Amino acid sequence: MEPTIIDVIQDAPYGLQKIDSSISFRNFINFLEEKAGREQTVKKTFFSMVLDRLRSNPAFSADIDINNIADFREELSLVYGMLMPPVTNEDEVFWALSTPVSPVVFYGTSGFYKLMTDNSGNVRCEIADKTAINVKQKMKKLYSFILERLYQFPPLHESDLIIALNDEKTGLKRYYRANLDTRFADVYAKESLPELDREEIRKELQESNDIDVLSRVLPLNMFRFEGFSVIVFTDVTAEHAVDNIKSAILGRASYDANTYFSNVTNALKMLACNSDIDFGLLPVLRVNNKLVFDRSTVLFSKLMTAALQDNEAEDMYLSMANQYFQAPKVLFMRNLALEDESKMDFIRILKADGVESYALLPVYYDNKAIGVLEVYSKSNTAIDERVLARLDAALPFIGQMMKYYIDEFNVGIDNVIREKFTSLQPAVQWRFRETAWHYLRDKSLKMPSSTIETIQFRNVYPLYGAIDIRNSTLERNAALRDDLHLQFDLLIETFTILKQKLGFGLADEMIYKCKKWIEEIDNDSTDSDEMRVRDFLEYEAHPFLLHFKEARAFQSASGVADDENEELADVIDKYFEITDEHTGAAYSNRRALEASMQTVNSSVNLYLDLFRKEIQQSYPCYFEKFRTDGIEYDIYIGQSIEPEKKFSELYLKNIRLWQLTSMAAISKITNSLIPQMEKPLQTTQLIFIHSSSIDISFRDDERRFDVEGAYNIRYQVIKKRIDKVHIKGSGERLTQPGKIALVYFNTKSADEYVGYIRYLQEKKTLKDDLEFLDLEELQGVTGLKALRVGVNLDSEWL
Repeated sequence: MEPTIIDVIQDAPYGLQKIDSSISFRNFINFLEEKAGREQTVKKTFFSMVLDRLRSNPAFSADIDINNIADFREELSLVYGMLMPPVTNEDEVFWALSTPVSPVVFYGTSGFYKLMTDNSGNVRCEIADKTAINVKQKMKKLYSFILERLYQFPPLHESDLIIALNDEKTGLKRYYRANLDTRFADVYAKESLPELDREEIRKELQESNDIDVLSRVLPLNMFRFEGFSVIVFTDVTAEHAVDNIKSAILGRASYDANTYFSNVTNALKMLACNSDIDFGLLPVLRVNNKLVFDRSTVLFSKLMTAALQDNEAEDMYLSMANQYFQAPKVLFMRNLALEDESKMDFIRILKADGVESYALLPVYYDNKAIGVLEVYSKSNTAIDERVLARLDAALPFIGQMMKYYIDEFNVGIDNVIREKFTSLQPAVQWRFRETAWHYLRDKSLKMPSSTIETIQFRNVYPLYGAIDIRNSTLERNAALRDDLHLQFDLLIETFTILKQKLGFGLADEMIYKCKKWIEEIDNDSTDSDEMRVRDFLEYEAHPFLLHFKEARAFQSASGVADDENEELADVIDKYFEITDEHTGAAYSNRRALEASMQTVNSSVNLYLDLFRKEIQQSYPCYFEKFRTDGIEYDIYIGQSIEPEKKFSELYLKNIRLWQLTSMAAISKITNSLIPQMEKPLQTTQLIFIHSSSIDISFRDDERRFDVEGAYNIRYQVIKKRIDKVHIKGSGERLTQPGKIALVYFNTKSADEYVGYIRYLQEKKTLKDDLEFLDLEELQGVTGLKALRVGVNLDSEWL
């Protein structure tokens, strides 16, 4: 213990230099007397003995000049003995006594003085946060003490006083929190105390550092301070290091990768209390739940950086990581020189790079191992179990840091998928993710061939189905014909009124053209006819009407119009009202047809979505829909779609049965919708049976899968041509409402479906009217056959 005077903070504010204060132990003696009076154990004898010794020196009970403090060594040692446990090692505790109102230390442990002073006795610490203890802050703390003691203000929450100093052994900074105990300090007013506005003072102290009001109302020369304070420094280096890691993580967007990594490793060195220790970070990156090797992240790993020089990094990482993460645990090799490098190649690589001690700590996030923290040194005495234990406090935050790396990696993969591909189904998304990863990997290596791979699935079994709205083209033409009839009749009527009112000769020509259009419309309009009609209306008829409407409006505004102007305007307005696309009667048939088609397609879509989800449960497959007048779909299933699950033809048979059942259900559903439609529509159901497997690939230009190879393209051609095929020798369309048509080449495939049909007939889903049919030849396609069976639309099987 030493009675040496030092100013811990230094540079006391001007106001503190002139205050009236003295060191006194009277409060402490009173405190011991109260303790001794209440104590009933053997401690009472100890307290009494200490009190007798302190009272024996009257000067100790009086005010003590700080310059004479060395005269009371024995008494001060008794104070220390009462305030600290007797077995405390004073070399390891940072404890001191100071003047009552500022941290001017006059007595402390040897550990305190060694911590705070250099060999010359000068204070060697620096303030970690200078703004926290500037002049106003010091004065604020002092006034807080005055208000608490004399005005019964509640204690204020104040930021901790942190000091920083360089550790001479490690060269690293260490941080300490200063705790000031003022129990034995007191303040006395030399004159009567003025009244204070408590709300104004509270705001001044809590919301700002401005204490000008207090300085004017309560000048420090009004008070006398007596007693002493106890200062205890606590090592908070570990907390500070962890806070630095938190700050680095939160501010990661402000740094490049190297600066970010450097900030984190510096904090870890501080936590380990050893500058000879270095660190590496290695997050676990996976694509389709398989480990991958990414150079952009492994560069922060000592082992991987060393292995890259021997071109062994990727193989070594994948081999080690696959084994390590099956049962992750702490791996610690205190002295690599004693390790057998023939058992593990990485030991040889680390030795060659000068590493003498090495440890791997598994890092977790949400209870899952997501990476490792490497701890290594070129000294075999730097790392031990205590160092590794200190690092535990940082591991949760290292886990958060690695989670950000992993998330950014996955976002990069997803961005490539969104940019290069279309929306994906879960069954094939793994393949797109794998391709995106290969693209990013090659791009990071600056390989000249860093292009997107072709995504293929080989030997998959196709299933095709089509739900078509029966006679949709005829229905659309009929609706168009009826609407145009109404529109041209109205147009003729409007031009006739114009001719009568204005005597304008061109109106006769427009009437003539409208009648010719009615004749053409009655002769079954085609799409090209519809376009010609639109051109006539938009570029001839409507501009003619609008011209006269605007001209008559101008005459009316000029004051030269008569009642005919208003009548003509009304006639023209009526025409445009009736021909409004959204509300006019001249579009009513087309709107009714579109509404009915939408009703059918929405119901079919909904059912197919349910069908898609159901079939995915047995074995993942690719399911793609196409919108025509009805809906077509392709299904692809096979081993290459899901390499991780063994494929069997049982899955194919299962999905074929489901397909047939779903077509029956769709036929029944659409039939039940007929009473709800303004334009009653019926659907036909078609299945193309293809017995052998095909290859498909993703086409970048169309953002969809298509068949590949000459033989496979034939499948696509047949699929597109059979929707309007006729039964051989009859002229009858194969597809009919209320029936399911199944087109095939191979009799064996047909036999399989006949079995499914018999099963569904037993369940009363299908009618007992199965037909075996030969089909007419199509362009380039011969030998097609078909099954056709009716759906039981009346029973309650669905």
